[in-house]
Amino acid sequence: MTSDRPLRADAARNRALLLAAAEREFAARGLDASVADIAARAGIGKGTVFRHFPTKDDLLSEVMLDRIGALTAAGERLTGSGDPGAALLEFLTLAADRQQNADMSVLQEAHAVNERLTEARGRMFTLIETLVTRARESGAIRADITGTDVVLLMCAPGHVAGFAPPGSSPDLWRRYLAIIFDGLRPAGASPLPVDPPRMS
Repeated sequence: MTSDRPLRADAARNRALLLAAAEREFAARGLDASVADIAARAGIGKGTVFRHFPTKDDLLSEVMLDRIGALTAAGERLTGSGDPGAALLEFLTLAADRQQNADMSVLQEAHAVNERLTEARGRMFTLIETLVTRARESGAIRADITGTDVVLLMCAPGHVAGFAPPGSSPDLWRRYLAIIFDGLRPAGASPLPVDPPRMS
């Protein structure tokens, strides 16, 4: 498990390298990623990995917490924006960009690794609901859009772009994010045929 004590500069550097390498390795290999491969990618020894994270599940959990924490911090900053519609679009752009750099959607079941992840995801979902409510109340998005709708759409731009022909622009996901966001706008909206799901 991780400690709340401040890390020495070299330990903090190793930890940052380790989390970045683990994110890449988990994105590439899913739950089959090995600690040995993560250590090699980070350029550190396996012993250093285990000093920071006793198990692979601890490391996976910390990678997911790091990603969720970064998005939550960005969202908290954006809740103070004077343009709620632009704030929601910026949040979705940050989320899609992060996914494009390292797609972690294969690890959706990782929320069960420990209760810290469940709590962090809950905080992020609450924050997304706040961003959506502000955008909806400002008239920037249609009145029937919920936070759950937006949570489920967050990974869509990168997922769709992943099916593009070889040689397509690496920024293709931005095209699909623009299409998605235009679909959230009230202009020309028609009634949605099914109610949104509830996020547990």
